[in-house]
Amino acid sequence: MATRGAGLLTRRRVHGATALHRRRRWRPSPYVVFGGLFWIVMSLAFWRVPMCCDFGQHAAVVERLKDNLLHPRHPMADLPGAGSPYYSPYAVAQGVFARASGLAGWEVVKLAGPLNLLVLLTGLGRFVKVLTPRQWAPVLALFAMVVLWGTRMAWWSGYLGLMSMTGNLAYPSTFAIGLAFWAWAWAGSLARSPRGAGAYAGLGVLCGVILLVHPISSVAAVIGVVAFAASAERPLPALWKWAVTAVTAAVIAASWPYYSVFSLVGDESVDWIHRQLYTEMPQRFWLALLGLPALALRFRGNRRDPLVLMFALDCAVVAYGWLSGHYTYGRILGLTLVPLQFALAIELAAPRPWRRWRMALGGVAATGAAIGFFTLQAGAVVPRALDPVGFDQPPRWPGYGWAVSQMRKGDVVLTNGYYPTRSVPAYGANLVAPAWPDASLAEDTRNRRLQEVRDYLSPDSTRAERTRIVRRHHVRWLLLSPNQKVPKEAVVVAWGPRTGEVLARVSGGNAKASGGHTNRRETGNTNQ
Repeated sequence: MATRGAGLLTRRRVHGATALHRRRRWRPSPYVVFGGLFWIVMSLAFWRVPMCCDFGQHAAVVERLKDNLLHPRHPMADLPGAGSPYYSPYAVAQGVFARASGLAGWEVVKLAGPLNLLVLLTGLGRFVKVLTPRQWAPVLALFAMVVLWGTRMAWWSGYLGLMSMTGNLAYPSTFAIGLAFWAWAWAGSLARSPRGAGAYAGLGVLCGVILLVHPISSVAAVIGVVAFAASAERPLPALWKWAVTAVTAAVIAASWPYYSVFSLVGDESVDWIHRQLYTEMPQRFWLALLGLPALALRFRGNRRDPLVLMFALDCAVVAYGWLSGHYTYGRILGLTLVPLQFALAIELAAPRPWRRWRMALGGVAATGAAIGFFTLQAGAVVPRALDPVGFDQPPRWPGYGWAVSQMRKGDVVLTNGYYPTRSVPAYGANLVAPAWPDASLAEDTRNRRLQEVRDYLSPDSTRAERTRIVRRHHVRWLLLSPNQKVPKEAVVVAWGPRTGEVLARVSGGNAKASGGHTNRRETGNTNQ
């Protein structure tokens, strides 16, 4: 008993002694709190916006992979899809999930929005922590990234303002940017504390995946890695290790079986679309320039500061895009603003007391954020029902559930409407002429098909001409605007409740493409 009592007494004394050194309870950092709230609010904001813009294209990609994972057809037409850059590792993973879950392509893409946002937010937090230990810097960086743009809409894939996020959270570009933040954080840690070649090879794998997921975003991602490599105190001794990163990334990209990413170098097929990225640039991006003083301070303290190098190299690539006519490089403009936005956030996260110049910078930044939010971004998170002012709202495209409920998967639709050409393929239907260029289809062939659609819909077309086009492309359906004439040989089946568009059936469908598939009305919800 004495021994047992002594043991208890000993244990109590030890417990009492160690109680003074207990670990403090974990408390979430400001970024965990505000980042978590942002994830909830932005996910809900994304979910309330119906299918629009490029959403249908990405949903169509998932539908084709769901049908045939190894040899998917063209995302929008009844044509071979070999070589299409849309079939990236990201899309293939979505296709696998769609096959396993039985979900439709548009449902899988919708679910991807919150997941992509999680990758983006965690990557942002990790990246900023590499740059500074200031606790509030990631919070300020997040809000600078989504608000400090301009006073004219910049709605593009890879542009992460609040308003554009409501449409593009589910796109591969958002996932790729989240991975880019992780890659920059990884590169920053290697620049600060060099490690074995395996760590550099791992970074190369990540860069290779980014290159395959979204090739144009990978340009900015690689620039960031180069900036961190050049910012190291002694960059030359580790040069061979950074070469391991480059070689590994190239090997990963070259080994992807669905398409060759290197064949896209010099491709001019989409440059004409991206020319407008260079128009009205001051109005679209001027608020981000409020970060220039903070970036200049970083340059003054360190001529090889990674954010400074990143911004300079990004600007060089954007300028090259303008001067060369390869306007697609303008797509990295969204990431070109990141060094400005993040440098400003880091500067304003400095502990108090502040000097007068920093107080002035904070006041200007707060004013700019208010201007950006209330003139352009507020409608993304303020529903119309709760909006006392009348903020601009995200686009609300008409749904085509009324039309696709009549179709079978694989049916060919002839239409030249802006909305249906971008939405109907999301449900598994095919177009005569795809809306967007694609490396898997020669551009002259796409243009010829577009001309045939125009010829069919021309008021001067003859029945024999229309029949020839219908049979050549196995057209099953016409989707016409209210002012387009329905041919005599077509049978009207349904009308669009919102747009007044007309769905008509024609005799030219391919039984092989249509037969054996479940009618779309059996999939349940077709209101998207």
